[in-house]
Amino acid sequence: MKLDLDRGALSRVIAVINGKGGVFKTSLVANVGGLLAEGGSRVLLVDLDPQGNLAEDLGYADQGDGGRSLAASLCFGGEPDLLLGVRPNLDVIAGGPHLDDAAAFLGAKAQKDRDAAQLALAKLLASVAGEYDLVLLDCPPGNEPLQAAAVAAARYAVVPLKTDMSSRKGVAAVAARMDSVVGLNPSLDLLGVVLVGTGTNSKQVHKVTRDHLTADFGTDEVLFPMSIRHAEATAQACRERGLLAHELERELSKGPKWWEVLRGEAKAGNAGPKSASSVAEDLHAVAMEVTRRIAVAESQEINA
Repeated sequence: MKLDLDRGALSRVIAVINGKGGVFKTSLVANVGGLLAEGGSRVLLVDLDPQGNLAEDLGYADQGDGGRSLAASLCFGGEPDLLLGVRPNLDVIAGGPHLDDAAAFLGAKAQKDRDAAQLALAKLLASVAGEYDLVLLDCPPGNEPLQAAAVAAARYAVVPLKTDMSSRKGVAAVAARMDSVVGLNPSLDLLGVVLVGTGTNSKQVHKVTRDHLTADFGTDEVLFPMSIRHAEATAQACRERGLLAHELERELSKGPKWWEVLRGEAKAGNAGPKSASSVAEDLHAVAMEVTRRIAVAESQEINA
């Protein structure tokens, strides 16, 4: 089975993963994917989470199938349905509750043929990934069959991380999951760790987290040099409107100034959080770092 798999087509597949929930995985996938697509890259997002929250971030909830097509492809083979043009240059394979069935199926299959179960996602992505410059996988927390399938398919892993201890334990769980598929996917590499939901002035907290990562990985270079600050109001506004952070920032910048409304020169629009601009800036920096690190890794492969 390994011999039949075209790993070349999977060379730009990134699993965004952590063993813990609530660490910005889905928002990172949606926003990084959206930014790179807006910049001209062809991007595919794959929602592997039974919660299907990627639909809220991108505003396509009325078009999704609850993960039915993806689940069928994972269980029985074949190509899943794609939601084309969710944004210009951005397509999606929708997730949702049907993926619980797929996880149960793959878990049972692994008892008889572990390799086949873990390579289910890699096989279906190999037929479509070559059409895209980048494929981002939104991985569920704590779902062993789907997480294992994700890292078995990916060339890189990106781990969003909050500074609390349980999030750091989630990183250890990811490392164990990556180790479990190294025989099937020896090229899998950790692209980096992104601090999320943190304050820009939390220097000591960041240092403690950096020290822990250095102890775990032997270097602090795994940590992205930028972080994504905490901004609950922006996250809520984005999901309510089905907009990405940079789209929300753009929408708010078009609105009337407060003094124009006060003078009666304009009508008040839908107010939005002031933090949108800062969050959009953080996410743009992360998107650029992702592309930089991929370029460095590919350059090293060529020169090896």
